[in-house]
This record gives sequence, structure tokens and C-alpha cells, in this order.
Amino acid sequence: MASVYKERAEELERFEFQFGVERGRLAVAQDLLTDALALIGQHGVYCQSVRQPGKPAMDLQIILKLLNDSKELVTDVMEMKKPSSAHGG
Repeated sequence: MASVYKERAEELERFEFQFGVERGRLAVAQDLLTDALALIGQHGVYCQSVRQPGKPAMDLQIILKLLNDSKELVTDVMEMKKPSSAHGG
């Protein structure tokens, strides 16, 4: 399997240019998490919970929660302000 840096080279280059290296990579990670959430959501339509009709199977619910939590953490880091040099940095 190819490295994410090779497979996503164009996206990485574009986002790193737009946001800087760290935030650019987080932006690509955010896109990957979004894609994974969409795929799990689609799978959840066909893989329904026996105990909770209309909801995805329990393992899919857990995966969705983990992906959403990861996405929230990435978003929080991306929104952090860089320390200004005026504060002794």
C-alpha cells in the first residue's frame, strides 16, 4: 500500500500551501475522516442493528463515534491560534 504522502500528494501540497504544513496535514486528515464517515454511514444503511431497528449495527455506531470524536479533535487543533511573538514567544 502506498504512503498517504504519495497517494494524497496533490491535496497535501494544496492544503499545506493554503494553511501551512501542520494545519494543511490536519485538513487532509479531516477530509479522510469525512470520507470514512460517509462510507460507514452508507454501510450502516445495509447493516442495521437487531436491537435498535433503524440504527446502524453496534460496531458501526462505535466506529462512527470514534471517527466523529477524532474529527472534533482535529478541528479543535486546526482552530488553535498560533502564539504571538508579543507574548514572549
